[in-house]
Amino acid sequence: MLAVRTSGDFVALLEGGLWLLLAWSVSYSAAIGEPLPSVAMLSVTATLVFVCWAHRPFRLTLQRYRIRRRRTEMLMHIIALPLLLALFFGALIEGLLTPLSGQQKMLMYNVLATSGWLVFALTLLIKYLLFRLSSR
Repeated sequence: MLAVRTSGDFVALLEGGLWLLLAWSVSYSAAIGEPLPSVAMLSVTATLVFVCWAHRPFRLTLQRYRIRRRRTEMLMHIIALPLLLALFFGALIEGLLTPLSGQQKMLMYNVLATSGWLVFALTLLIKYLLFRLSSR
């Protein structure tokens, strides 16, 4: 049971890191005005998604319940909640202070998504440690 739990956590952390790298590459591309970093990261992401879809052992592993559940939790931490918070804070800042450019909005989303991923990683670490200590 511990191996399944650990593998689900590890897959979710890696996938979250991959999506974060893609989001940060978009921000970096917008800042320098060159699309190459985004295209490169999108190619890496698409290759990994294709390998996970085409390689049967990966596909079967990713269909396990615990891994699907962890991946869903991770997506809630790095996509759903940061998008809602960025929308709220963006509207608040634009209404009270000054208009934001697209780069600033993307940067705000990236910062919120990264903090959400770090909260997710710390939560998994604490759960892992508690499970290890309680199983002894």
